[in-house]
Amino acid sequence: MNITLSADKGLIVKSRRYARKNNTTLNSLVRSYLSKITGSASSSSTADEFESLASTKAGRSPSGYKFDRDEIHER
Repeated sequence: MNITLSADKGLIVKSRRYARKNNTTLNSLVRSYLSKITGSASSSSTADEFESLASTKAGRSPSGYKFDRDEIHER
């Protein structure tokens, strides 16, 4: 089934740029989002996506890093 959506031009441009950086399409991103919010996404595909994002996006801890609760309180 096809649908037509409307959105701000700037949002579309940014979304397409994001999709390109993540080797996908805007259409695929929308389809994935709709699956997630309706509970249609499989748990394994959701886990795979989480693993991919956790290992490639900002906020990743350096190799060999070990969490130290006392170190956080020193700041």
